[in-house]
Amino acid sequence: MFKGSIVALITPMQPSGEVDYASLQRLVQFHVENGTDAIVSVGTTGESATLPVTEHVEVVKKTVQFTDGAIPVIAGTGANSTQEAIDLGNEMQDLGVSGLLSVVPYYNKPQQRGMIAHFNAIADATSVPVILYNVPSRTVADIDNDAVAELSHHKQIIGIKDATGDLSRLADLKTKVADDFLLFSGDDLSGCEFLCNGGHGVISVTSNIAPALMSQMCKAAASGDFATAREINEKLVELHTTLFIEPNPVIPKWALYKMGLAQYPTLRLPMVEPESTSQATIEKLLQAMGILA
Repeated sequence: MFKGSIVALITPMQPSGEVDYASLQRLVQFHVENGTDAIVSVGTTGESATLPVTEHVEVVKKTVQFTDGAIPVIAGTGANSTQEAIDLGNEMQDLGVSGLLSVVPYYNKPQQRGMIAHFNAIADATSVPVILYNVPSRTVADIDNDAVAELSHHKQIIGIKDATGDLSRLADLKTKVADDFLLFSGDDLSGCEFLCNGGHGVISVTSNIAPALMSQMCKAAASGDFATAREINEKLVELHTTLFIEPNPVIPKWALYKMGLAQYPTLRLPMVEPESTSQATIEKLLQAMGILA
């Protein structure tokens, strides 16, 4: 069900801070038309940290409606409260999502046994496939490979998004997890090599801006044409880096605004628009790539 280029979609907003559903529909169509394999709705890039539950659910609901079954939607449902994550997952599974992306609990700094218990409880409570999400640069907590291996045998836990960028973890994970467990990169810069070394897909920020190239790169790697995958990725390396010169999703939102796909570059406080130097940097790159005139 899940493979290839999966976009970690932004949540477009109006200057008032309200969600811009017209732009969201435009973005979803952009991905359907450009070969994106699935959408993660309201994950980190979708500003999940600042969307209250009712709004979070509504954005996912609208995203499912806008795809109209063309590609799967994975709902971001993580929380550092196990019960909150369960409750959110239960709401999402009734919306027609194809999966849940559940982040390692942040701030609490749970032990490995605590993380195992947390994810087992979430998986026990849902009928929708669960993908683990490890991003220690944001959560501080870091689930280790042995814990992931144990969780990989739960029938509802089908994969992990690994945003560490550490390819040695991938090599080790492949020897430990269940045979059908899916391995996704959450780090665009190392995503191509992740695929070439046995990964199944990339949950990508870059795909917000260059979905067709990301799709082509992922398809080439999946077919075993690693030379072509690396050649395509070379065209994306500077974009992978530039999108993170300020905290995500500050630069992706500005880029999509300049591309005319998001009506406004608005972010939820405490995030604000990029510095003028950053604006100039991304705009110059998009022009060099032929994305902007």
